[in-house]
Amino acid sequence: MSFIIYPAIDMRGGKCVRLIQGDYNQETIYGDSPFEMAKRFADEGAEWIHMVDLDGAKAGRPVNDKYVIQVAKELEAKVQIGGGIRTEEDIAYYINNGVSRVILGSAAISNPQFVKEMLKKYGSKIAIGIDAKDGYVATEGWLNTSSIKATDLGRELANAGAEVFIFTDIATDGMLSGPNVEAVVEMAKATGKEVIASGGVSSIKDLQSLSEYTKNGVGGAIVGKALYTNQFTVAEAINEVRMK
Repeated sequence: MSFIIYPAIDMRGGKCVRLIQGDYNQETIYGDSPFEMAKRFADEGAEWIHMVDLDGAKAGRPVNDKYVIQVAKELEAKVQIGGGIRTEEDIAYYINNGVSRVILGSAAISNPQFVKEMLKKYGSKIAIGIDAKDGYVATEGWLNTSSIKATDLGRELANAGAEVFIFTDIATDGMLSGPNVEAVVEMAKATGKEVIASGGVSSIKDLQSLSEYTKNGVGGAIVGKALYTNQFTVAEAINEVRMK
């Protein structure tokens, strides 16, 4: 398994934004065109683009889907999308339009049977997004915290066929405070599957720390704010991790 850098594009109102800890009231706009941002990342060597439909997460249905599909169809990089995907129609719509991987998050709690059926049907085209607050699963765009332990949910869905997990520690997201490496590795060990780290990456050093656990199942990291605030570029990140 190689360690992959996933530059993140969070979309709200058709713009590229970043939130702090998922708070819709703490938003910074970083670009007017999700496609142009994705193209920039792809030109720097990104193999994957991680896209999040923040409006969709709130509305419970795809809202910024046209930008996602434009990226999937016009760029070489693969696309994974999360936010507002609640039905099989949503999943099929994205996959049939060139999206490589669809992320199911809140549905894993609200409708576990549906998620298990989709895993059976679509296999590795589905990633399970698990967002945790103090070790417990947070849902609905992080507006609620459940009583389910993140590792327990991961284990259950791995047994149901999930191959890829995206794990976010909400406490670190958008804070440039460093990722919760321990929690990411714990999730990889609990599931025995590939886990992509999300939240808190602030430096190349953070990426190197995570990539040390590739053999344990840590398959990559989603990087957002650090790229937008010019801590490093996608190209620098890829080169450093490859050199290891």
